[in-house]
Amino acid sequence: MSIDSGKYSTGASGGPLTGVRILDLTTVVMGPYATMILSNLGADIIKLEPPAGDIMRYVGPMKNPQMGHSFLNANHGKRSIVLDLKRAEARAAALELARSSDVFVHNIRPDALNRLGLGYEAVADINPKIIYAAAIGFGTGGRYSGKPAYDDLIQGIVGIPSLVMESGGDIPRYLPTPIADRSVGLYLVGMISSALYAREVSGKGQSIEVPMFEVLSQYVLGDHMAGLSYEPAQGGPHYTRLISKDRRPYKTSDGFICALIYNDSHWKAFFNILGEPNKFHEDERFSSQTARSANIDEVYAFVSPILETKATSDWLEIFAQHDIPAMPLNTIPSLLEDPHLEDVGFFEFGEHPTEGRLRRMKPPEKWSETPSEIQGFAPNLGEHSREILSEIGMSAEAIDLALETNNK
Repeated sequence: MSIDSGKYSTGASGGPLTGVRILDLTTVVMGPYATMILSNLGADIIKLEPPAGDIMRYVGPMKNPQMGHSFLNANHGKRSIVLDLKRAEARAAALELARSSDVFVHNIRPDALNRLGLGYEAVADINPKIIYAAAIGFGTGGRYSGKPAYDDLIQGIVGIPSLVMESGGDIPRYLPTPIADRSVGLYLVGMISSALYAREVSGKGQSIEVPMFEVLSQYVLGDHMAGLSYEPAQGGPHYTRLISKDRRPYKTSDGFICALIYNDSHWKAFFNILGEPNKFHEDERFSSQTARSANIDEVYAFVSPILETKATSDWLEIFAQHDIPAMPLNTIPSLLEDPHLEDVGFFEFGEHPTEGRLRRMKPPEKWSETPSEIQGFAPNLGEHSREILSEIGMSAEAIDLALETNNK
């Protein structure tokens, strides 16, 4: 699949993308999360950083400068090269790296890259088979095009904080995880992988634009456009179950439980547990999915006081016996000790050359023939600069010129 780049690959696992080289200019979360997954799949990820490095290097906690926890978790399995792209020699080196790469991915505003001579046309001119992926905030052609975009901004403009308030929050709040960055990062993985397959079929490279706003709008409106999906409208917005103020973990006598009494069989089983088997048919609020959806607040309100009568462990056992979906409510510390994650070996520990013993999350998927795996630890800033430039045939003198400002 690669353009003579397999000889440079550090992907030693035999994963499905082994032999693919990706020049990665992304920073923060969205792009690095995507390229981390591609690294797990066997791709050789060359992380091209500015002299100061990816900003996430500075987000603590950390043991050593420039090696913050978020950076470690989103950049394992990559190699780091530092180039000051304001310098002609560094830009020339970046183009040479693009010449030997299968994918060029960035989350820099396109105008800025064009000014540096690293836009799609310039890169495709030296490597017509390149997959050039731009992970941007807003699609070109719209009035927001070129504006800065961060997770909080995208969550806000697609209405997530408003949904939080409409579902019972006191004020609009962002979700306490970068849902836009990670969701669009996953989307980016799919687009890059699909483009690589298309190139195998056609022999041609291409540019891809993945805009955060549009991708997350699709994500949110897929549920909440609701009656506004029709013209004329058949009701208002919102998937009513998702914005019910009572859609939350249920309180039990000693804590909380996550239970979803959802379809007809679940409700029949629940009424059997209560000793009221006829209630499913007698009470029209519960007798169909449509009725429950229309009366969702009353449905949740009916269940809540009942679940307060027993301990969490008792309800988990009862629900398991009756095939009603239920799980305990974890905290982050208890998630790290979850018995299922222990069963499947989700976490592994390794010794980072500079950061010591680290807990890492293994790729969650399983492959029968081309397994994915973590390729290595997150790199120190510029750790592989000379190694990478040597691989593409640059002389020692040319390497010194390309890296000149790095040594000042």
